[in-house]
Amino acid sequence: MAHLMVSVRASEVKSQGTQRKTHCDIVREEEEEGREREREFNFMAASKLQALWNHPAGPKTIHFWAPTFKWGISIANIADFSKPPEKLSYPQQIAVTCTGLVWSRYSTVITPKNWNLFSVNVAMAGTGLYQLSRKIRHDYFKEEEEAATAQE
Repeated sequence: MAHLMVSVRASEVKSQGTQRKTHCDIVREEEEEGREREREFNFMAASKLQALWNHPAGPKTIHFWAPTFKWGISIANIADFSKPPEKLSYPQQIAVTCTGLVWSRYSTVITPKNWNLFSVNVAMAGTGLYQLSRKIRHDYFKEEEEAATAQE
């Protein structure tokens, strides 16, 4: 009986050692899989960045940087949303709106398609139209609103 208990205990110890080894192997395999996924992601990210870098309208060309800096105009126009409408300029906002509309169309017909140019010009047209609507409402419809509130 004692011999049987020692034998069972020995097999338990052996199986625990195997389980630990198996657990360590599993952990090691999971770590390796994680490293492999990370390598794949890095490769994909690197290939995407390389594709952007080498694109005909990428950062190595003026076709990337001109629209990128043009975002400053749209951002300035957004900052002017808090400006009183009487201080807005019709010629400036018409120029911003028309520029946005014309160049949005142009950016879709040129080769290669320049989506940075398209997006900045859509933003310019949108902000210009919004500012024009504010100015027109202030200049032409404010008097009607004041008259309507005075009659009430």
